[in-house]
Amino acid sequence: MLKAVYFLYVLMFIQPSDNSILWDESYKLKWTDFRGLPNDNIDTAAITASGITLDLSAKTSQTQLIEFNAIVEARFYPDQSWYRKEMASSFILSHEQLHFDITELYARKFRQQVDNTTFSIQIKKELSMINKLINKDLKAMQEKYDSDSNFSRNMETQRKWQHYIQSELQKLYKYK
Repeated sequence: MLKAVYFLYVLMFIQPSDNSILWDESYKLKWTDFRGLPNDNIDTAAITASGITLDLSAKTSQTQLIEFNAIVEARFYPDQSWYRKEMASSFILSHEQLHFDITELYARKFRQQVDNTTFSIQIKKELSMINKLINKDLKAMQEKYDSDSNFSRNMETQRKWQHYIQSELQKLYKYK
């Protein structure tokens, strides 16, 4: 039996590619968004490539940070995401959507950290440390989600995860 899994890209301090999809609560992924070619060496039904991007602009003097703007986004990468047409179902698609939603949850946690941190002239280094920790936690949650839901096969656990992630997103609505 094939399993659905996620594939995580972590991008730091770079602009997203033009064909990526920015997470939006009103937009749900469609199978047509998965444009990559299936990898026959991987025993999976689908791969979701998503990650967090950070665009930073900062103004500093010789000794201090004067101002900065950090834009943190959750993105889906269609060209690296794929599915097997013979395995496609709305249930597996909802599993893949939740991987993207989890990425948004951690983008919100990242935004919260940025909002609650007093940065110094070393802002790039400080943001890199936050990024590393956020992405470590993101990876762990993505893996736990797949493990708990048995890669979408455990429908009851899948539904519990959907409710949990929606609840967590709502808690961090301020950081949308």
